[in-house]
Amino acid sequence: MISVDGGPAGREAVLSSVGNHPFVRHSLPPQEPVRGWRRDHAVCWLLPATTPGPLGGVVGPAAEAVDLFRALAAEHAWQPGRWVHLPRLDPPTRTVVPAVDTHEDWDFLWTATAPPPQPDEERVVRLTDADRPALTALIEEAFPTSTARPGDPRIVDWYGIRDGDRLIACGADRTRGDVGFLAGLTVAPAHRGRGLGAALTAGMTRALATRYDMVALGVYPVNVGAIRLYRRLGYTGTHQLTSVRIA
Repeated sequence: MISVDGGPAGREAVLSSVGNHPFVRHSLPPQEPVRGWRRDHAVCWLLPATTPGPLGGVVGPAAEAVDLFRALAAEHAWQPGRWVHLPRLDPPTRTVVPAVDTHEDWDFLWTATAPPPQPDEERVVRLTDADRPALTALIEEAFPTSTARPGDPRIVDWYGIRDGDRLIACGADRTRGDVGFLAGLTVAPAHRGRGLGAALTAGMTRALATRYDMVALGVYPVNVGAIRLYRRLGYTGTHQLTSVRIA
């Protein structure tokens, strides 16, 4: 196992070693120091323990990624209670990953093109601190398992759609690196089936595309309806992941 480029690896060295992979660009905040390692075709990055959110990740062939993860686990590189991103692992492979107490399979989707215009997209507006109570109420009603919440330090901005004075759809700009990232997209149950999810996603994508050359989002693979919508809006790039939490 060697450090990326044979020495202490910073952000640019890690990105260069993975060909500026969109998921790694998303995962590495420009302002944070990064350590990186490479073994064969697998590359790993590790952020400081004080960084909010996932601690690090590995990209490359699944078996090689697990080997690199295991080697770093033996060196106690992974902090307990934190999440680490791995390539998608099948059930037999997951059983040999050490020091893990839970996992989640999800897909990272990205686009480098503007979405086609959507009906009601013009209703998407940037929200303010005054909207926090309405955001909390909507999320509790429509998406209570969401990890995107008002007050989360990882969130840059909130966007939403109103019906009169009521907030009926919302989403978070949770950009971490230099790829725009949408999170917590949700529509009030009484307003679903009217195309507002497409309007919200398109409007937010267009807003973030003014600052980033790529925009991405995460989706669970079982959510086939959402995946179909995101594909239609141009999110055709895909990176399949298994994220694990260190025991």
